[in-house]
Amino acid sequence: MTRRRIPRPATHLGTALLGAVVLSLFTAPAAAQLARPNAAGVTWGHIHLNVTDVERHTRIWVDHFGGRVVDFDLVRTISLPGTVLMLNEQPPTGETRGSAVDHFGFSVPDLEAFLDRWRADGLEVESEFEGFGGTPQAYLNFPDGVRVELQEVPTLQVPAEPYHVHLYTSGGAESMRDWYAERFSLAPRTRGRIPFTADAPGMNVSFADADEVVPSRGRAVDHIGFEVENLEEYTRALEERGVAFDVEYRLMEDVGVGVAFFTDPSGTLVELTEGLDDLV
Repeated sequence: MTRRRIPRPATHLGTALLGAVVLSLFTAPAAAQLARPNAAGVTWGHIHLNVTDVERHTRIWVDHFGGRVVDFDLVRTISLPGTVLMLNEQPPTGETRGSAVDHFGFSVPDLEAFLDRWRADGLEVESEFEGFGGTPQAYLNFPDGVRVELQEVPTLQVPAEPYHVHLYTSGGAESMRDWYAERFSLAPRTRGRIPFTADAPGMNVSFADADEVVPSRGRAVDHIGFEVENLEEYTRALEERGVAFDVEYRLMEDVGVGVAFFTDPSGTLVELTEGLDDLV
């Protein structure tokens, strides 16, 4: 992977838009490959983290999850099967717990072996438990309060693969599930003991009730992202359905990548991209 120096923008774009700028400047393919989009042209895209020590987080994602690094001057990018992780070097305003994005989850082929390596590296296991159908599961606590759930899938052929992101809401989990399902043509289903979830290609989005949540922007998980075909037209349709964009659609003409940002009714910052699938 050729390293490309990225000039700093002349104007302040904010943490969220900065992630989009860096995504648009990939110079070669990475290891991730996004899933094929659904009939509406939507697929899963990425997760963007705020961290105090990029090198430490990078080593964790590479050594324990099999990630591949794409290194830029502004934002560290890590590719994994089906998703992209962005590490923004900025102390988070808080951990993921209590945020609208409480945690996200990966499948691993051998949970016991994974946790042995994790503990040997001096990292924290929050809890181990038996999941739905007797599946071995665990929660990990990363530095900066990033919370990651693991489940064991013995047939998995890669070191780790993402399988869900868990959004918390004080506005009703069922109504938030329906909000996403209707706007992005996600497929509603029950996942294990969790009644309100919906599938995007490549990722399950799960919803849980909480008495109170804080917006994700600035937290350890700053935002999540979907890749969308015909994004400019799609954003117009979302606006007609009442979605107010924090950053309206814009095309980065040099590389042909479109981006837009909105905040959902529960406070999750969401980035929409078009062209990310051609870069990863």
